[in-house]
Amino acid sequence: MALPLNRQVLEMKPSGIRKYFDIIQGMEGAISLGVGEPDFDTPWHIRDEGIYALEKGRTHYTSNAGLMELKQEICAYLQRTQQIPYTPDQVFVTVGGSEAIDLCVRAMLNPGDEVLIPQPSYVSYEPCVVWAQGKAVIIELKEEHEFRLQPEQMLEKITDRTRLLVLPYPNNPTGAIMTREDLEPIAKICVEKDIYVLSDEIYGELTYDSKHVSIASLPGMRERTIIASGFSKAFAMTGWRLGYAVGPAAIVEQMLKVHQYAIMCAPTMSQYAGIEALRNGEADVNEMREEFNRRRRFLLHSFEEMELPCFTPYGAFYVFPCIKKYGCSSDDFAMRLLEEERLAVVPGTAFGDCGEGFLRISYAYSLDNLKRAMKRLKRFIGKL
Repeated sequence: MALPLNRQVLEMKPSGIRKYFDIIQGMEGAISLGVGEPDFDTPWHIRDEGIYALEKGRTHYTSNAGLMELKQEICAYLQRTQQIPYTPDQVFVTVGGSEAIDLCVRAMLNPGDEVLIPQPSYVSYEPCVVWAQGKAVIIELKEEHEFRLQPEQMLEKITDRTRLLVLPYPNNPTGAIMTREDLEPIAKICVEKDIYVLSDEIYGELTYDSKHVSIASLPGMRERTIIASGFSKAFAMTGWRLGYAVGPAAIVEQMLKVHQYAIMCAPTMSQYAGIEALRNGEADVNEMREEFNRRRRFLLHSFEEMELPCFTPYGAFYVFPCIKKYGCSSDDFAMRLLEEERLAVVPGTAFGDCGEGFLRISYAYSLDNLKRAMKRLKRFIGKL
């Protein structure tokens, strides 16, 4: 009996991130530096708000778009941190930032429309575009440009079918950021060519040497930018599955229509916890950011001692060292490292073909774990 399966789903490769963690399960003494999840627990005052919501019986559906109080807090947060004015009708609450990304491309694309996707970048962008019957057009980011999108790279890829640019900064997996000066020529191209932007800002609170700048804050860009973000990374709320989409009301309305049929609403208890996070979580974010920064500096110093080249990341919680000089592929390097030293990292090719020759290493782990991991990495490199 033939299985009734969608051809596009069948042909899509599984996430390259998961392969190594399926192997590591049950591997005694293994250390994983691959998952992009803060090792911190959700701060207690945020957890308390979720617990209180349960105790008060707040276990029913909310509005499809989310609690009005939470939407108002998201507007206030973006005004406070990015000086971008939004109203609640331009916001809706999603099941994590990933749902916001999916809904954006599904609501905006018609078959054959093209989406510019800079890579290396988060694994979900390309599948979401393909499943929305769009065409993913890849822009290969370069280490010599600090993995920042260059305007000339963008211009080379634009056609009369280009509808959307994915802007993945701060970047997973490289840790790259885009400054206001970097964004200005990109914004100018978007206005001139009538291109919209999906700005994934899930790591926006986690920058170390300069403050994150949203492209939506630039002149002419609020009207053509959809921000996808959430609470997972900055507030250590991965399991709460809480995110949001913000953008032009006419686009948000259509995204919400898909959300209504597919999801109904984000978890109610999580929404109440999110209100508390935005109102009173700034000190927690600052504390976690400082700890991430300490770990970042430790890894960069360790790589320097090993003579392992690595671009200095300025955001998120990943480093992206280059292993080209060792003469093996990223996948072979990562597999041997796992087998010989029981240390799991992610090959750069999980984030696009241009990630070949690199590894993604997460520092969302304790300093003790990172120290033990670097000893194993150093020993492994010594054998190559």
